Amino acid sequence: MGTGFFIVQEGQQAVITQFGKYKSTVGAGFNWRLPYPIERHELVFVTQIRSADVGRDTVIKSTGLRESAMLTEDENIVEIKFAVQYRLSDARAWLFESKNPSDAVVQAAETAVREVVGKMRMDTALAEERDQIAPRVRTLMQTILDRYKVGVEVVGINLQQGGVRPPEQVQSSFDDVLKAGQERERAKNEAQAYANDVIPRAVGSASRLNEEAAAYRARIVAQAQGDAQRFASILAEYQKAPQVTRDRMYLDTMQQIYGNVTKVLVESRQGSNLLYLPLDKIMQGVASGSGALDAPAPAGSPSVASPATPAPTFSNDPRARDTSRTRESR
Repeated sequence: MGTGFFIVQEGQQAVITQFGKYKSTVGAGFNWRLPYPIERHELVFVTQIRSADVGRDTVIKSTGLRESAMLTEDENIVEIKFAVQYRLSDARAWLFESKNPSDAVVQAAETAVREVVGKMRMDTALAEERDQIAPRVRTLMQTILDRYKVGVEVVGINLQQGGVRPPEQVQSSFDDVLKAGQERERAKNEAQAYANDVIPRAVGSASRLNEEAAAYRARIVAQAQGDAQRFASILAEYQKAPQVTRDRMYLDTMQQIYGNVTKVLVESRQGSNLLYLPLDKIMQGVASGSGALDAPAPAGSPSVASPATPAPTFSNDPRARDTSRTRESR
């Protein structure tokens, strides 16, 4: 009777059989069963992470391809290598539901990965959806193992380095395709960065132009309204006194015109027979911004000179004045 006592370590389960038939499963601790040959027990590690490699480099003679070769949806071939990590979830099922549970795990993994890859195109399997292969295989593989009651829980699918690759015969061409795809992505990123830099500035410039246009429109409208009001007020005054208003407008206009030019006043009623205009002094006065001289000039010198008009010589002789006037008219 003492031979029926046994100890189950932590992380293990003991499957007790009676005359070779399953009776019960016990966990960690001190346990007892009927002595052999009536009952016996078998210890199974249920928390230990186990691993199985899928996709070997062995060449199949009938096809000339490796075992890792798989067919895609677009009838291309890719090679996939990965490792399956799993642990036991049911010790009884592991021992009694499958003749060789380790091989069942490998076969379920191969079935799942071939189904997943068979529904993908080669380009997506190698690049775009490569990261989705592992979770899809894990989900499908767990469904298959639960259906056959193997008593296994799939922990993870780890793609090996270069786990998804094209056959060696087209490896160089595929590398060129990958480089082209990377260049395309880099160009797209650069274009997006350029757009992110240009578009905000363009939006800012457009907003500034809109504001300037609005300000210009407001200024022009206000100026036009002011001119219209001024014209209306002048029209009312003109209707009351046309001649006075016309003379005042003439004087105002002439004042604006002559206020911005240099004037020359020549006094010809002097006792001297000859008047000399010192143009060099007049030009110096104009250049220094001295402005117009309004006081009458003494004999022989002008009060104000114009740089744009040549300075003639004057005398009290009427014939000289007539000659000068004749030359000026010509």
